[in-house]
Amino acid sequence: MTNTNWHCIGLMSGTSLDGVDLIYVKFSLDKGYKFDILQTESIPYSEKWKNRLQSAFTENGENLTSLDVEYGRYLAKCTLGFKERFSLGKIDFVASHGHTIFHQPERGFTLQIGEGSVLAAETGLKVICNFRVQDVALGGQGAPLVPIGDELLFSDYDFCLNLGGFANVSYRQDEVRKAYDICPANIVLNHYTRQAGFEFDDRGRMASDGKLHKELLEELNDLPFYGMTHPKSLGYEFVVDTVLPIIEKYNLDLKDILHTYSEHAAMQISEVLNRAVLKNQWESASVLVTGGGAFNDFLIDRIEFYSRAKIVLPDREIIEFKEALIFAFLGLLKEQNEVNCLKSVTGARKDHSSGVVYQT
Repeated sequence: MTNTNWHCIGLMSGTSLDGVDLIYVKFSLDKGYKFDILQTESIPYSEKWKNRLQSAFTENGENLTSLDVEYGRYLAKCTLGFKERFSLGKIDFVASHGHTIFHQPERGFTLQIGEGSVLAAETGLKVICNFRVQDVALGGQGAPLVPIGDELLFSDYDFCLNLGGFANVSYRQDEVRKAYDICPANIVLNHYTRQAGFEFDDRGRMASDGKLHKELLEELNDLPFYGMTHPKSLGYEFVVDTVLPIIEKYNLDLKDILHTYSEHAAMQISEVLNRAVLKNQWESASVLVTGGGAFNDFLIDRIEFYSRAKIVLPDREIIEFKEALIFAFLGLLKEQNEVNCLKSVTGARKDHSSGVVYQT
């Protein structure tokens, strides 16, 4: 009899460097895929891990290879701790995104560390990982990968908007799924709040107290990336090499930086939403918003101000763990040898089933 129920763990570490998100989820297949979230946990990074991951892109090959293995052991420790703390039952596999160090698809490479063979060996569980590499090899962006989950698990919404380290969106247009990165989001905002001793701007309160700097806003809005056609994606290198130098030259107060950058992000996000609403001739449209930025009231208010679409904030569990959920789902699709990367999204030469499987 064909299996129609699967229990798995999804692991996600985003560019915001908040920590590792873990989800234990049951998937079932009955006239489409359904999911039931059974347990979740977020494990914050220590300052040591945060600094090591943030600076990893400057390391030489030997140190980076060592970090890849060490981070694989760290993920194994997180996974086993999660399993033991909540007395988890059946686990068919672990799906791990890893942590992105390099993402330069235009040069033919992307790197997510957290060595899968180490994760499998130390947990004794089947591991599915490295979801982005094959897509880049096939000429794609290797990102975003979440849209297949948006298509199959969250089709009730016209848009799925993720406000994580980067803001990205997915939606149906011309009978296919479209998705791409819009702009850096929390990765920039948190960079500045951490300089002031705060992990993030709670509810966007500091940003709301700031003032708009029009010259900075105009320079950010004029970045060539925003005029590029999709598929397109962003990496940490874009933030370091392009965005931060623009902000730094204005020498603004923290609150003014947060206010102006939030306004910039809201404008870019709303421009994408409004353009799609017009092209699809939707009289009304709903936007499912997830990721840490969904808790930033100021950012959400500014998106609502500019956007023609209705913003929908789901329950906290979906906001925080949707990406981990969908990477678990990507693992399931790989396990079933079904398509989990869409050429309409990434620009790859074909739809394909991506991921590397390790089993001890």
